[in-house]
Amino acid sequence: MIRNTLKTFGLSIAAATALAAIAAPALAQAATYPVVGGAEMMPAKTIVENAVNSQDHTTLVAAVKAAGLVDTLNSAGPFTVFAPTNAAFAKLPAGTVETLLKPENKATLAKILTYHVVAGKVNAADLVAQINAGGGSASLTTVSGGKLVASLTDGKVTLTDEKGGIATVTQADVVQKNGVIHVTDAVSLPN
Repeated sequence: MIRNTLKTFGLSIAAATALAAIAAPALAQAATYPVVGGAEMMPAKTIVENAVNSQDHTTLVAAVKAAGLVDTLNSAGPFTVFAPTNAAFAKLPAGTVETLLKPENKATLAKILTYHVVAGKVNAADLVAQINAGGGSASLTTVSGGKLVASLTDGKVTLTDEKGGIATVTQADVVQKNGVIHVTDAVSLPN
């Protein structure tokens, strides 16, 4: 029956095998992109273009829009973004997110969001190398001008913010067209 179907389409078994051999690597490659929040993160898309598809980052995307940072995070960069999940934002005191999203708090929100961004592309291996070279910690200057201190805890990268809060990187090296995202389990707060 397969031979008859192939003949109907004018394909020999050899031709069908050759087509399958060509298509298989392309299909396998399509499944190799990291999945964040149920969506594949495509390295040909920008940070914002990918983040809008993550079900785990709807609060972050809403905040980026409210702060007027969409164009910045769609620009060439490169940027390293420590991206808190919805669950991370939910850990903040009740009403905090709603208050920050109000137009009159745009500057404060922008400061908090840019505190999660480092200029340049810093992948996990580079960050771990910086931590090791720094004797167990590395100070990162954020786009907001604040400092995050990266260290290793139980083999995972953690970030200590200026208020003493700790965020753990739960998924690293999500490569974007204009940088890299490292997913975190807490919102980092500047002074």
